[in-house]
Amino acid sequence: MATDSENLSSLLFQALNISLSFRIQFHRLNIKNDPRLEGLIKMADLTINLAAICTPADYNTRPLDTIYSNFIDALPVVKYCSENSKRLIHFSTCEVYGKTIGCFLPKDSPLRQDPAYFVLKEDASPCIFGPIEKQRWSYACAKQLIERLIYAEGAENGLEFTIVRPFNWIGPRMDFIPGIDGPSEGVPRVLACFSNNLLRHEPLKLVDGGKSQRTFVYVKDAIEAVLLMIENPARANGHIFNVGNPNNEVTVKQLAEMMTQVYSKVSAEPPLDIPTIDVSSEEFYGEGYDDSDKRIPDMTIINRQLGWNPKTSLWDLLESTLTYQHRTYAEAVKKAISKPVAS
Repeated sequence: MATDSENLSSLLFQALNISLSFRIQFHRLNIKNDPRLEGLIKMADLTINLAAICTPADYNTRPLDTIYSNFIDALPVVKYCSENSKRLIHFSTCEVYGKTIGCFLPKDSPLRQDPAYFVLKEDASPCIFGPIEKQRWSYACAKQLIERLIYAEGAENGLEFTIVRPFNWIGPRMDFIPGIDGPSEGVPRVLACFSNNLLRHEPLKLVDGGKSQRTFVYVKDAIEAVLLMIENPARANGHIFNVGNPNNEVTVKQLAEMMTQVYSKVSAEPPLDIPTIDVSSEEFYGEGYDDSDKRIPDMTIINRQLGWNPKTSLWDLLESTLTYQHRTYAEAVKKAISKPVAS
């Protein structure tokens, strides 16, 4: 497992042990160089690969590590599953879609409102990335290439596979709080970034004004989808599944505003007079950053094959998550802030 995926792995394995009628053994190893890997895959009925570097702050600063983690290091997992006729559930990303067709239309074009130009379909939508010098796309390209390799193994060698494309799974324990349970210089994904700001009573930083649009799904809902994939191989094998909640669509700026309101409610602390500030993407992520404009998942395939639909509203999942964040981290952050800085 790679560090960035450990929290999701832990949540998933706990859910599996509770929901399924067998015990799961957890082995901590580095998949790129541990000789135990093939033996463990041979012993298992199913391999679920969540190992990844999957934090946007790393895509520019660690593009080589990002590419190796998400493509090169995943190759042995796919190879051993295929050679030993073992089923594979591989976690990819919604980032494989890149930019929407709609973002290339004139800003005043009425076609921008047509779902055909921004709703993302597993079996139809193109994958459109920025230029090579925009290293932000190192992650998406690596993930897309491993998807293509898995699909080819299925077509040529009979690999039984399911590919999962998560659309911003969020909830308690999904990421780290810098300096508390993660590196102080680290930059986690958006929910943990904003949570860290709220816990420290700092304005939330909106990258390029927070104009990008995203959908967010509660991790507990998403894990239910994965359980259905595990329990229904005949309906899941050979498919790529979007796992998201199109009803929870907001701009990143709107997310910040909602989180500010919710945190004030759960912490009983008044919001800051200036709750957000704008920063450029180059300042926040470094040179070479680029972004996708909008990610709305089409849910047709997963609903048809597995009967799954997400249930939790954005407000409810934020209230649950920020209640957890405040209860778990508020005192630790307060102590960290009060420590004298070494000169």
